[in-house]
Amino acid sequence: MEALAAPLLLLLALFLLAFGLYCCYVGAVHLKYDHIPGAPRDSFFLGHLPIIWRMLKRNELVHDLFIQWAEEYGPVVRVNAFHRVSLMVFSPEGVKEYLMLPQYPKDRITYNGLYALFGTRFLGNGLVADLNHDHWHKQRRIMDPAFSRTYLMGLMGTFNEKAEELMKKLEEKADGKTELDIMSMMSRVTLDVIAKVAFGMELNTLHDDQTPFPHAVSMVMKGMKEIRIPFVKYMPGKQKLIKEIRESVRLLRGAGSECIEQRREAIQNGEEVPQDILTQILKGNAAQEETRDDENMLDNFVTFFVAGHETTSNQLSFTIMELGRQPEILERLHAEVDEVVGAKRDIDYEDLGKLKYLSQVLKESLRLYPPVPGTIRWTGKENVIEGVRIPANTTLIFSTYVMGRLEKLFKDPLTFNPDRFSKDAPKPYFSYFPFSLGPRSCIGQIFSQMEAKVVMAKLLQRFEFQLVPEQSFTISDTGTFKPKDGVVCRLKPRIITKGSQN
Repeated sequence: MEALAAPLLLLLALFLLAFGLYCCYVGAVHLKYDHIPGAPRDSFFLGHLPIIWRMLKRNELVHDLFIQWAEEYGPVVRVNAFHRVSLMVFSPEGVKEYLMLPQYPKDRITYNGLYALFGTRFLGNGLVADLNHDHWHKQRRIMDPAFSRTYLMGLMGTFNEKAEELMKKLEEKADGKTELDIMSMMSRVTLDVIAKVAFGMELNTLHDDQTPFPHAVSMVMKGMKEIRIPFVKYMPGKQKLIKEIRESVRLLRGAGSECIEQRREAIQNGEEVPQDILTQILKGNAAQEETRDDENMLDNFVTFFVAGHETTSNQLSFTIMELGRQPEILERLHAEVDEVVGAKRDIDYEDLGKLKYLSQVLKESLRLYPPVPGTIRWTGKENVIEGVRIPANTTLIFSTYVMGRLEKLFKDPLTFNPDRFSKDAPKPYFSYFPFSLGPRSCIGQIFSQMEAKVVMAKLLQRFEFQLVPEQSFTISDTGTFKPKDGVVCRLKPRIITKGSQN
């Protein structure tokens, strides 16, 4: 027994020593950041995590807590979790400093979590998750032609075609009685659009309820939320979900691999191919001096496939949700669409520029309901923002959702008011960034808003819609922000009084 007791006592002593050293380390980290305002910590080790976990357990939106903290503690707020301290920056000055300059990279710990989902490569080193600035810059430069004005103008035919397919599906149920989940329909049409214009794929998810792609995208978005929970991959009750998430990632990457191989063969055979995202991905690989990197090509395929439809779908859903509660705004929109588009079926690129009030409505929707709430950066040097000293080597969190709902930045912030974005209104400099800002801003933002305008203009042109009562108008965080209960509507055909059909 004595022989056994000695090693146990040694292990206990080593454990106590390590624990004591860790306590000292946590205390030293606290000392480094305690000059920065923040809510009281729930515990020395867990910091603010218990507060956040309780909200997640109740399915509440954590970002609403951050709004309270911003109002109470000011433009820079401290968040503690074990030995890590992150700072939330709700200051236009801070946004300008950290998002507009390339010297502040994306946060490694956060974005490394998107490299793989539960051990299965997900976004890898694609444009969103790439942490190496030189490698990202090379990829971005190669992708830029697929998002040029000239190329985007050429997409109007596909935007119109897919939006028309959606209208025909809606017409089948537009009897004023049938309840329809608009969010589901928007998800399918934006998925069909990105598949066609980016990769030359015809998914036809609007017509095929059995296609696995909508479910696969939904599962990977759940995966992005689940990985935030500590030790989730070891929880017995989560194993079935994790397996399905991994299978969904593999399905998307498998589809991408097949798509890339078919396009590569077409190019090698001298066939004419569209200058779409897929072609740019292949050109990018060919431009690399290194050996062929199929995995990086798949990273970008999955990045554009997921991000290229999810955010636009959510924006459209939130916009319709708000318009169902804003009859005066809806009336103005109907008048504008009747004036600009009339009864014609094909919306022209020039029409999009004339739909000015619709642009304002879509921007206001992004202010209140940004599908991606913000972004995260890393600062390697000390700085001062609004009198608050920011230590070096710190994770910085920026939330367009929080800043868009602060009274000091937007008057009466919870009111849906598209006139905030009228030509003569003051510009919300560095307090509104639904597509991020600076060099790492979203490459597809113009693409997204063109698509959103075409779909919304056709919907407004053809239908009256009424929200079904007793549904929630709250936000659900499922990797991106979306309406918690979907957007359930009843539709009726509209009589168009102006213009002619082409």
